[in-house]
Amino acid sequence: RLPIPKLEDTIRRYLNAQKPLLNDDQFRKTEELAHRFEKGIGRQLHEQLVAQDNQNKHTSYITGPWFEMYLKAREPVVLNFNAFMSFHPDPKSEYNDQLIRATNMTVSAIRFMKTFRAGYLEPEVFHLNPKKSDTELFKKLIRFVPSSLSWFGAYMVNAYPLDMSQYFRLFNSTRLPKLNGDELYTDEKAKHLLVLRNGNFYVFDVIDRDGNMLKPSEIQAHLKYILSDNSPVPAFPLGYLSSENRDTWALLRKNLLDNGNEEALQKVDSAIFCLSLDDFPVKNLVHLSHTMLHGDGANRWYDKSFNLIITKDGTAGINFEHSWGDGVAVLRFLNEVFKDSIGEPAVSPLSQPASVDSSRAVQKLDFTLNDALKAGITKAKQNFDTTVETLTVDMIQFQKGGKDLLKQKKVSPDAVAQLAFQMAFLRQYNQTVATYESCSTAAFKHGRTEAIRPASIHTKKCSEAFVKEPSKHSTEELQKMIVECSKYHGCLTKEAAMGQGFDRHLFGLRYLALSKGIALPDFYQDQAYARLNHNIISTSTLLSPAVQLGGFGPVVPDGFGVGYQVHDGWIGCNVSSYPARNVKEFLQCIYKSLDDIFNVLKGEK
Repeated sequence: RLPIPKLEDTIRRYLNAQKPLLNDDQFRKTEELAHRFEKGIGRQLHEQLVAQDNQNKHTSYITGPWFEMYLKAREPVVLNFNAFMSFHPDPKSEYNDQLIRATNMTVSAIRFMKTFRAGYLEPEVFHLNPKKSDTELFKKLIRFVPSSLSWFGAYMVNAYPLDMSQYFRLFNSTRLPKLNGDELYTDEKAKHLLVLRNGNFYVFDVIDRDGNMLKPSEIQAHLKYILSDNSPVPAFPLGYLSSENRDTWALLRKNLLDNGNEEALQKVDSAIFCLSLDDFPVKNLVHLSHTMLHGDGANRWYDKSFNLIITKDGTAGINFEHSWGDGVAVLRFLNEVFKDSIGEPAVSPLSQPASVDSSRAVQKLDFTLNDALKAGITKAKQNFDTTVETLTVDMIQFQKGGKDLLKQKKVSPDAVAQLAFQMAFLRQYNQTVATYESCSTAAFKHGRTEAIRPASIHTKKCSEAFVKEPSKHSTEELQKMIVECSKYHGCLTKEAAMGQGFDRHLFGLRYLALSKGIALPDFYQDQAYARLNHNIISTSTLLSPAVQLGGFGPVVPDGFGVGYQVHDGWIGCNVSSYPARNVKEFLQCIYKSLDDIFNVLKGEK
């Protein structure tokens, strides 16, 4: 179970995270508020939270509040919450044809779903010592241990089973807009796929009456039929509605339902997933990011648990809604679909689509729109276009070194990337700001994420040495500072992964106070608390043989959204921002920071 940290540990960690962001006077005030909270109302809330947690052993203390935080948010899901991951191309270039890849990935996705539902999907396990635990022998032995004890057997060999409670929401699921708070909806009985092309909606069954998947050649035939349909883009594309403010969208949805669109919407909401087929090729990696992160607004349904997007040249990616689950579940799905679709493709460039009557099997959904709905779609399109126009995405690939060299120098690759972001921001804006790195707590029942706070007194000191006074310090001194940052970051990461961060605990206490109708404690009204939770640098990393690129929008108007990957020999950063920040300059500063760090580590200052 996800532990609730000790209150004194949480307050200590909170103050450590505040230290680099505040001057002495500000820090004294925040420290005083924090200690008063710890001894007073905070203690009472903490005891209530622990008591409540002991009565709800089937879940974790963060589950309810976290779902609600996402579902009550009224901002559009696109750019604010939905993230993307794009697949590498198929190594066999002829398989990157749009129809072939769409068929193969759809078949692999359904295979994954069926394996999962039949209870045959291999459990997700984090192996600390893969030589011992990631073996056929261990898998064979652990199979015969009753499940109430098998996790203990895994722990003995340093293998940690991860929580998979989110996985069921991957399929047949959508987020329904409701006034003041959305709902998650899942209908596992539905057998159809939703396909979007040119803003038009199509559905066809991919599972038959006996629960078996349709023949791949039939799926291919139906997709070919959709790709050859010449219907123009609708004058009022419905997809835009899912990009709207949630309350606005909730009212418009009610209007849609009252207007005789209930059956069509039900098809959209219950579909196994949404396959978006785009009619253009991808020009470059920046264009790829824009396509997968937001697209044109008409050819997406942002509320589905995920959209599998495939462009004209067979480039594929996933845009996923974030309230139902985190990167861990999506990444596992993505890895399996990639591996299966290239390892055992269901169709090949030589395969012939089945000779079936697709015009009978494929249903094009028509929506009845009154003037209010037409006006609503027009407004949603304007809002979407305006927002997207202000978004900049850019990236760098630092080719002078990566994980291999850093490990050889005994420093944490993740710590070095995070240090580079701190240095870069200091160089560009001459300040240290609230920074967030997400860390999965899936090692615990119903765990979600915890925050790592990479901005520390160590990174601040090190950044200032590199940026403001490089000539004052010897190479050895600078190396020592980098090692110090690495050790501290390693400690923060370990704490977060073990459920010993401070963000979720404080969030849980605040949620409890509000739900009990208690006046919000002064601690939470501190400007410093608000500033720490205004995450100007929001970061997330993942490394997978299937993923070419990942990214997300800034979480605040004056922030950066930083997706990054530390590979064996290079480091990639994919960064987004709005006009308040300059991405190009930030990336140049990150590049310079990485260059400086690597030179110092190599002893070439």
